[in-house]
Amino acid sequence: MDFTSLVDGRAAALVFGGTLLATLLRSGLGDCMATVRVLLRMSRRRFDAEAIRGELARQVREIQKDGLVRANPHAFGDAEFDEATGAMIEARSVDAMLAMHEHHRARRTGIANKASHTLAQAAELAPVFGLAGTLVSLSQLPANGLEAGQFAGAIALAVLTTLYGLLLANLLLAPLSRAVERAIAREEEEREKLFDWLSAQIAPATVHHAPAELVDVA
Repeated sequence: MDFTSLVDGRAAALVFGGTLLATLLRSGLGDCMATVRVLLRMSRRRFDAEAIRGELARQVREIQKDGLVRANPHAFGDAEFDEATGAMIEARSVDAMLAMHEHHRARRTGIANKASHTLAQAAELAPVFGLAGTLVSLSQLPANGLEAGQFAGAIALAVLTTLYGLLLANLLLAPLSRAVERAIAREEEEREKLFDWLSAQIAPATVHHAPAELVDVA
């Protein structure tokens, strides 16, 4: 099979360009930019729970030894854990840490949902522009007929636009949408486990080193 016959710049420009423009108009520039950032982040690195846990263990040992009052925040290389542990040490409260975690979780999940939704919309639009390309190609056929070679070229372009729309939707955009959903679900599960572990480790220290007026002595 000659796969070079399946390559056509005009068909690709019509389907890819139309899908991109329609997605931009429907979802908005902000959601499209968020989608690009999410995809770039997924391609660069994956959340390393073990590395973060190792850094957290050092912070936990210091707090268990010296208490929250004398603890110094560590840099974990992750904005959420940096800010969450910093808030905990400043407020001397696990609740402050969990509140910061919830803030980051909501923001991260919101961005990921925008990206997934935008890609899903693009997947819906791609076959539409494949069909549009087919109709445009067929509309160019002259009413008084044309040579066999020209007719075959017009039909090939019409078929290719439909093919491109289906491939773009089902082999790229829809799988990317699901990949974003799976990636964020996996990361949130790993982060939640780390915060549960950290809370369990820190809780005794926060009670032991809490100011006297806050300790229930009853």
